[in-house]
Amino acid sequence: MSSSGNPSAEGGAFAPFASGAFALLWTATLISNIGTWMHEVGAGWLMTTLNPDPAVVTLVQAATTLPVFCFALLAGALADRLDKRRMLIGINLALMAVVALLALLVWQEAMTPLLLILFTLVIGTGAAFMAPAWQAVVPQLVPRASLRPAIAMNSMGINISRAIGPALAGVLIATLGLAAPFVLNAFSYVVIIAALLLWRPAPTAPKTTRTTLLAEMGIGLRHVRHNPAMGATLIRAAAFFVFASAYWALLPLIARGAEGGGAELYGTLMALIGTGAVAGALLLPRLKQHVTSDQTVQIGTFGTAIALLAMAISDAPIALMTAALLGGLSWIAVLTSFHVSAQTALPDWVRARGLAVFLMVFFGAMAAGSILWGQAAARGSVSLTLLIAATGLLLALFATRRFTVGQGETQDLTPASVWPDAPAIATDQSGDSPAMVTVEYRIAEADQQEFVAQLSQFSRQRLRDGATRWHLHQSVEDPEQWVETFHLPSWFEHLEQHKRLTSTDAAAQSDLKALDLRPEGPRVRHYIKPA
Repeated sequence: MSSSGNPSAEGGAFAPFASGAFALLWTATLISNIGTWMHEVGAGWLMTTLNPDPAVVTLVQAATTLPVFCFALLAGALADRLDKRRMLIGINLALMAVVALLALLVWQEAMTPLLLILFTLVIGTGAAFMAPAWQAVVPQLVPRASLRPAIAMNSMGINISRAIGPALAGVLIATLGLAAPFVLNAFSYVVIIAALLLWRPAPTAPKTTRTTLLAEMGIGLRHVRHNPAMGATLIRAAAFFVFASAYWALLPLIARGAEGGGAELYGTLMALIGTGAVAGALLLPRLKQHVTSDQTVQIGTFGTAIALLAMAISDAPIALMTAALLGGLSWIAVLTSFHVSAQTALPDWVRARGLAVFLMVFFGAMAAGSILWGQAAARGSVSLTLLIAATGLLLALFATRRFTVGQGETQDLTPASVWPDAPAIATDQSGDSPAMVTVEYRIAEADQQEFVAQLSQFSRQRLRDGATRWHLHQSVEDPEQWVETFHLPSWFEHLEQHKRLTSTDAAAQSDLKALDLRPEGPRVRHYIKPA
C-alpha cells in the first residue's frame, strides 16, 4: 500500500469522519474504552488495597497484556478467516458478562488477589481475540487515502478515553466505592455491541480455504519473518516497550508513595498521560511534515526516558503530573509511528495475522517488562527501578538504530494481478499435495552478479507469500543457465500465491525478467507430488 507523506493528500487529520461507519464505531469505541480505562484504574487500585506488594501489584498489568502475547496470532488467523463483525459481537457479549460478575464480587467485598488476577486474565484473553479483528477492520471503514489519519484517530480515541476514564475512576472510587468503575465498564459494552449491530459492512465473498487454522498461523508467521519492513518495526517496538512499560506497571505505587498520594492522584496521573497523548495525536500531522516515522520514534523515546527520570527523582505531585503529561505525549508519538509502520508493511490478505504478531510483541514486551520491573522494585526501590528503565530505554534505542521504522510507507502493496492463471492439475491429482515451482533463467556472464543479488532479495517475496523453501542453482555444463526452485505446502497454496504478488514485488520481478537473454523471458514449470 502506498503512502504519501503529504497530509493534504490524505484529506487531513479528521478526513476519516466523512465515513459514517468510521464515525459510528469510533464513537462507540471511545465510550467503551472509557469503561476499559476505568476498569484498569479500578483493578490496579483494588490490588493495592488487597496486597500492596510491588511484585503482586504489577501482576495486574502483566495479566492484562500476557493473553495478547499468547493468543493474538490465533485470533489473527480467525479474523482473516471469519466474519469480523460477528466475531466482535460475540466476544463483546462474553466480556460484558464477565465484567458484570467481577463488579458483583467487588460490590460484595468477596474479591481476593488471586481472583482479581484470574478475572484480569480472562478479560485480557477476550481483548486478545478482539484486537487483530479491530485493527484489520479499519481499512474497510475508510478510503485507502484516509488510512493513515484513521489509524491516528483510533490512537487518539484510545487516549481521549485514557484522559477521561482514569480521572472518572478516581472520583468514583473516592465517592461511590471500588465497585463503581467495574459496573460502568459492564454497561459500556452495551454501546459497542449496539454499534456493531448497526454497522452493515459491504458484503464480501466468503473466504474459501483448504488450509487448517494452524497452517494459516504458520503462513502468517512466515510472512512476517521474511518481511523486512515488518521485522524492523517489531525489533524497535520490543526494544521500546519492554522499558517503557516501567511507568505503566509502577504507576499505582508511584501515586501511593507521592506526597499526599492516593486514588485521586493515581487517576489524575493516568488522565494526564491520556491528555498528553491526545495533544500528541493532534500535533503529529504537523510533526510528520518535518520528520520521518523513525525520527518520531527517536524523539518519543527520549521524551519517555525523561518522564521516567522525573518520576524517579521526585515524589512531588506537580513533578509527577508534568512527567505524566510528557509520558503521554511521547507514548502516542511512538505508538502511532509503530502502528502505521506495521499497517503499511502488510498486504490485505495477511493483515490481521501480521498485526497479531505486532500485538504479540507489543503486549509480550509490556507483560515481560511489568513482571521484570515489579520484581526489581520489590527487591530494591521504585525510584531505582525507574532509573534503570530510563537508562535501558536509551541504550536499546542506540543498539537497534539500524532497524529503520516506516520502511513500508513507500511501498505499493495492492495486488498486482500480473501472474497468469496456474495450469489446471489432472483429475487424479490432489490439490492438497505439496507443490514445487521452477523458474529457468538465461543470464549473461556480465549480469550474473546483479542477477544473484536481485533474485536473493526477491526470494523473500516467494517465502512471505507461501513458499516454505527456496533454492537457486547454476548449471555446471552451461553457466548461463540458472534454475530457481521454491516449494509450497500444497497446490492450493500456490494458487493463492498468484493472488498475493504486490505492485512493488511485480516491479522487482520485471527487473529480473529484463536480465534474461531470451525475448520471452524466464520459463516457469510446475510440479506436484503424485497421489
